Amino acid sequence: MRVKLKEKNHERGSFTGTFQRFGQKNSYGYMKQTILLTDIQDIDGVIVADHLWFTMGKQFAQLKLQTGDKVKFNARIKSYRKGYKGYREDVFGKPIQVDYKLSHPTKMEKL
Repeated sequence: MRVKLKEKNHERGSFTGTFQRFGQKNSYGYMKQTILLTDIQDIDGVIVADHLWFTMGKQFAQLKLQTGDKVKFNARIKSYRKGYKGYREDVFGKPIQVDYKLSHPTKMEKL
């Protein structure tokens, strides 16, 4: 669990992170591009998460990110449920838990 994010749940703030790589996720049959940011820090330089995945949006795409680029952005801290929610018996070992993420990123800039 991301304890530092839990302490400030529902607050909006400024964060920085280091771009690592692109990825993909399946969204109702369509593949969406994602980006992985690591070493996420708040405005005070405190690490709030070791990594976070974001859906690639227009603002992230315009930055033309390369591995190692530092990114500054604003986002809201939100809770979400993670774990397997289906009926397949071979993956029942992943219980549902509450974790925290950064949602609705805006004002992205490459540092």
